[in-house]
Amino acid sequence: MKITSGILLILALGTVPAWAALGQYESSVSVDQQYLRSEDRVQAFQAYKVHELTSPNGAVIREYVSPQGLVFGVSWRAPFMPNMQQLLGSYITNLQAASSAQTQVRHLRGLIVKTNDFVFVNSGRMRFWKGSAYVPKLLPNNVSAEVVR
Repeated sequence: MKITSGILLILALGTVPAWAALGQYESSVSVDQQYLRSEDRVQAFQAYKVHELTSPNGAVIREYVSPQGLVFGVSWRAPFMPNMQQLLGSYITNLQAASSAQTQVRHLRGLIVKTNDFVFVNSGRMRFWKGSAYVPKLLPNNVSAEVVR
């Protein structure tokens, strides 16, 4: 009986949706929408879609989705620093493990991290933060990194 209960618990926890983050599937965007208590406005372009989540406190999070249904980029503009673990998912380790050669600090208020697998740009001041992150190998064909803004 204990084994059956344990297996059921593991299966139930395995079905909890993940945060929409880099490399995750589009279906997980709804979890972010609920977390932020935001509207989800979807714009469809020829080679990708953008989910724009606007929260009542003024935060705007954009999640860029490839035709394969994967989030290839995220961007933010908010009066506070967003939860990077939520937005970057497993790519948070790329940010944390970046070497000094891959990191550039701008005017003590901005940070750029560029590796082969991950690009992160963030800047801000009190009550205004903006930034973006994307995974180059997940970019759809014929889509430049500049669309993630």
